[in-house]
Amino acid sequence: MIKKYVLPLIFLCFFNFTKSQVQLSVYSEVSIITAGSGSNLYEAFGHSAIRIKDPVLQLDVIYNYGIFDFNSPNFYINFIKGDLLYSLGKQNFNNFVEKYNYQKRWVKQQVLNLNQQEKQAFFLYLENNAQLENRNYSYDPYFNNCATKLRDITSIILKDKLIFNDINDSNGKTSLRSLMEKEIPWNTWGSFGINLALGAKLDKEITENQYMYLPKYVYQKFKAATIEKNIKIENLIKKEVIIVDHKELKYKSNLLSPFLIFSIISLIGIFITYRDYKLNKRTKWLDFTILFTTGFIGLIILFLWLFTNHSTAPNNFNFLWAFAPNLFIAFVLLRKKSSKFISLYFKIKIFLLIIMMIIWVLGIQFFPLAILPFTIFLFLRYLYIHKQLKSIH
Repeated sequence: MIKKYVLPLIFLCFFNFTKSQVQLSVYSEVSIITAGSGSNLYEAFGHSAIRIKDPVLQLDVIYNYGIFDFNSPNFYINFIKGDLLYSLGKQNFNNFVEKYNYQKRWVKQQVLNLNQQEKQAFFLYLENNAQLENRNYSYDPYFNNCATKLRDITSIILKDKLIFNDINDSNGKTSLRSLMEKEIPWNTWGSFGINLALGAKLDKEITENQYMYLPKYVYQKFKAATIEKNIKIENLIKKEVIIVDHKELKYKSNLLSPFLIFSIISLIGIFITYRDYKLNKRTKWLDFTILFTTGFIGLIILFLWLFTNHSTAPNNFNFLWAFAPNLFIAFVLLRKKSSKFISLYFKIKIFLLIIMMIIWVLGIQFFPLAILPFTIFLFLRYLYIHKQLKSIH
């Protein structure tokens, strides 16, 4: 009975120990695998992974840095805090491809132009990284994800022999946000949420190597990359293969898009403001609603900025329109009498909206385009409230 369980256990331990000592054959290949985008938000940017194939050893494995577990302890709390752990997972290549074929997403392979020593270095690095004690890493959607890992690993192994050549012909400023918006249409709730939650760091000019936070640019930069081999410069990619051929899927906007919703709200608000002006009154429920809502959103922005580890949440100038103190002022305005301070408060709010527009025009931070009609409404409403309260005093 003891032998029945102990012997297989010894075999497995021996297999795991010796696996890192396995020598790849001359027929082995190391490849960059890129999968196309999907129709859901979390699939909109595509995916990147590394494939190691050796027909002699009957080895065909995907090393996937995009593994996370919804059921892990405190997953959602850690996600909000920006302390999300991702893992390197290994799986059979055919199983990996089957998933993307089912989802109607294309998969492309770029076989790297490596010598035997370099192939072995990739294999040993990935095998070591896949060990239980090494496989977890602190995920960052812009600076440490499934795509940037491939760039960094290749740079570590090939060192100065590797050159990622430029691919961008544009003379304009390129930022993390501008690249992201090419993948997600601006008038979607996904784009709106990301642009609302994240700050000015997304709008700083980036280097081309930083493009590779997106799988699309991992594919393009590897395609243009070169490697030094025997004093000669050769292409890093030896050959390309289309594994699964499907049309590009796009993340689509809903009928009730952000711009439509904010435009409807703004038109209703401007109409009520015009009516209030004609009747020389103030609709308190409207003021309470917009102040409470913008204040609550502002509170979330400040929380993400000050109390989480999201690298791109600080310096978020969305707080200029979604102003956290509005939450308090919403209740103050419900009173019949208001102080001179409240009138001054709305004067300051008008000034902050002007500052926001200047920041937008100068490109210091780009805001969700869908809020443009809403900020116009806020400007007009705050101006009316200020004049109303000033006339009382």
